[in-house]
Amino acid sequence: AELDYRFNDLSYQWIALDNWTYTTTFTVPSQIRKKVLLVFDGVDTAASISLNGIVVGKTDNMFRRYEQSSFSWDWGPSFPTMGIWKDVRLDAFDVLHLIQLSSLPLYSIIPYCQQYKILLMFAFFFIQSSKVKRWWPSGHGGQPFYHFTVKGFQDKVLFLSSESKVYFRTVELIQEPVMESPGLSFYFRINEKSLFLKGSNWIPADSFQDRVNSAVLRNLLQSAVDANMNALRVWGGGVYEQDLFYNLCDELGIMVWQDFMFACAMYPTEDDFIQTVREEVIQQVQRLKSHPSIIVWSGNNENEAALATNWFNIPASQKPTYIKDYVKLYVNNIRKIVQEEDQSRPFLVSSPTNGAESEQEGWVAANPYDPHFGDVHFYNYNMDCWDWRTFPRTRFASEYGFQSWPSFSTLEPVSIPEDWSYNSNFTSHRQHHESGNQQMLQQAALHFNLPNSTVPLKRFTDTLYITQVMQAQCVKTQTEFYRRSRSEIIAGKGHTLGALYWQLNDIWQAPSWSSIEFGGKWKMLHYFAQDFFASVLPVGFEDDDTLFIYAISDLNHDLKLRVNVYSWSDLDSICTLTSDQLLVSGGSAAAIFKQPVTSLLAGCGGCTRLTCLLSFHLENNHGIQQGPTNHHFLCSPKDAQGLQRPNITVIISVQEDKSGFMVILHSDSVAPFVWLDVGHIQGRFSVNGFLIVSRNKTVHFDAWQPTSVAELSRSLSVTTLMDVY
Repeated sequence: AELDYRFNDLSYQWIALDNWTYTTTFTVPSQIRKKVLLVFDGVDTAASISLNGIVVGKTDNMFRRYEQSSFSWDWGPSFPTMGIWKDVRLDAFDVLHLIQLSSLPLYSIIPYCQQYKILLMFAFFFIQSSKVKRWWPSGHGGQPFYHFTVKGFQDKVLFLSSESKVYFRTVELIQEPVMESPGLSFYFRINEKSLFLKGSNWIPADSFQDRVNSAVLRNLLQSAVDANMNALRVWGGGVYEQDLFYNLCDELGIMVWQDFMFACAMYPTEDDFIQTVREEVIQQVQRLKSHPSIIVWSGNNENEAALATNWFNIPASQKPTYIKDYVKLYVNNIRKIVQEEDQSRPFLVSSPTNGAESEQEGWVAANPYDPHFGDVHFYNYNMDCWDWRTFPRTRFASEYGFQSWPSFSTLEPVSIPEDWSYNSNFTSHRQHHESGNQQMLQQAALHFNLPNSTVPLKRFTDTLYITQVMQAQCVKTQTEFYRRSRSEIIAGKGHTLGALYWQLNDIWQAPSWSSIEFGGKWKMLHYFAQDFFASVLPVGFEDDDTLFIYAISDLNHDLKLRVNVYSWSDLDSICTLTSDQLLVSGGSAAAIFKQPVTSLLAGCGGCTRLTCLLSFHLENNHGIQQGPTNHHFLCSPKDAQGLQRPNITVIISVQEDKSGFMVILHSDSVAPFVWLDVGHIQGRFSVNGFLIVSRNKTVHFDAWQPTSVAELSRSLSVTTLMDVY
């Protein structure tokens, strides 16, 4: 915590400017093996290694190169670490030492067969695919595996034994012509099934990788699955994650889009750099290719776009040279090596990219953001994020998002009272995105009144809250747009089959695009993600004053819609509308309700846009709700008439099964964006940031540490939208 405290990222800059020597003494037994290797799994970055005063090696590559974001990014501090960041050990053996055990199931064109290649033994095994259980992404099946053991014998004496897990699954990236569209499709097919990738982007979980332990990783990755995600993109400005990260993704069914560690820059192509990159790629692909969770390799983050749209003001006369260098590094070297080492999954040269179309254009497309092809990164902080028309109807959205501040309980341990103002030196220093603090307030002010308390601390905490409300609603609107666009082509655009928002996690306590705060606390956005990534979901939007509600389903369902119309001033529903039952095919989005807003309101007790709101959910043919309840605001909450400050009382008790706590809220009026916070008590609510349109609401709380009803009651705060004005 000391390293993250206040301005310590500045105070400790001197460490990166000095040289450091790590020394240890060890004793080697006299009866050691015939061969001994001194192994450094990770040295950061330029170093000389000496043994008994003799230089035995030098390093110049952290993996084998450096974590680029260590020098700061718009979401993190500058902590350029150095030194030993992975294990150092002696490997001793007499005959043979197994360095890397990789398994690579390859799907054969021979019907009902699976080809299995073992590089060490140069052997092939054929297994009927009907006899193996396949690995599936979360939400689509289980994650079964098989034990694979390699043993080595000399003169019938066992001298090595190693075991690993083997998974079977196929992956294809489909890029083919689309009817009524000038472009190509872009989606992933797992085990012959087309899937919508739902998830986020992963950045390094800490500035200091040795602090990223199994508890940190499991909490973050389990949080992704619990929010109904099935995919994460490991961003190319961080690190190739530790083995445990990928093991957990295998276990949890999280598909991984794996970037190589090149981001937002033009890289050199001198022979020595190319050589260290080649070694890096070989080592990382051999280490990671056994993981079924990794479904695609990507050569870099945004470097095709940077070159195509001239981020760095390269003179026109020099651009051909830069393109030549780009192709040399990413195509002629990285791509070639990956295709030699791993034939089981696709490779993309960049992200965003036009994919196959970029290849046709010489690997650098004229417009890598073309929504008719490939994947797209999209950010626009000046638009109205509630207006879905501003979002690109792309084939695959691999980056998009909005910032928010973390909660006060996350900021408090690394700050002091004089920092607790939105315009303090501390808040300005923690914001690394230019104009970010102002952009959040400007976006929030489009639909909400900004906090105006005369008590400085309350105004600060209220502002933190309103940025989280803004972020959650913005990303919700954009993600729902992508999910409902999966089955449509409009003006040649659509068939969206991926939504990975930026970003899942934080690297420190600061404003960012994350949905999970540093330390593991869920922001309002992550609670919203539970709903907008649900396997069954109703989505409402307006077009030309007509309300449309789509039913989205990952699996086959017979569904009907129930719409409840409420007044902002009354907890009793004014009227209820239902739709006919509709079979929603698995992996599709279909319109289930359409009605002009004016006629809908006229038939509901004289409602107006300013006085009423809509709440709706899907049901099966037995009237049982399927998926979450969604809502649609007919006006900005700041313009709502009849919305008042609610009186909410809370009763907390231990659940009957002792697994957690039950929180019962009683409200006397409609309350949007109800936020429950228990300060420094670590844990998670079942839902949060919710809309109350009933007198009673039950929420469950899972504590990660021993606590009591009394302690929870003392710590619990309840904030609603009207409490900040």
